[in-house]
Amino acid sequence: MAQISDIPRLVGEFVALAKEYLLQETVEPAKRLGHFAGFSIGATGLWTIGFVLLAVAGLRTIYSALPEGPYWEALAYLIATIAIGAFMALVVALVPDRGVHDSPKPAPEGGTE
Repeated sequence: MAQISDIPRLVGEFVALAKEYLLQETVEPAKRLGHFAGFSIGATGLWTIGFVLLAVAGLRTIYSALPEGPYWEALAYLIATIAIGAFMALVVALVPDRGVHDSPKPAPEGGTE
C-alpha cells in the first residue's frame, strides 16, 4: 500500500499516463482520420470537376454532330442526359459496397457449411 507521502508522486504519474493515453488513443487517430477525410474530399472535388468537364464536352460534341435547329438541340441535351445517367448507373453498379455497418462474418466452427 502506498504511503501518504507517495500520493503526490502517484497523482503526477497518473496525470502523465492519462495525457499519454489520450494522445495515443484519441488525438493521433483523429489526426489520421482528418488527413484521410481531407484527401477524400479533395479527390471527390477533382473527380467532380473532371466529370462535369467531360459531360460538357460530350454534350457539345453531340450538339455539333447533329443538324442545326431547336429540336436537334433538344435531342442533343436528351442524349447527353441519358448518357450521363447511364454512366452514373454503371459507376454505382461497379463500385463495391463497403458500408461501415457491415461486419465480417465469423468463420464457421467445426466444418464447412
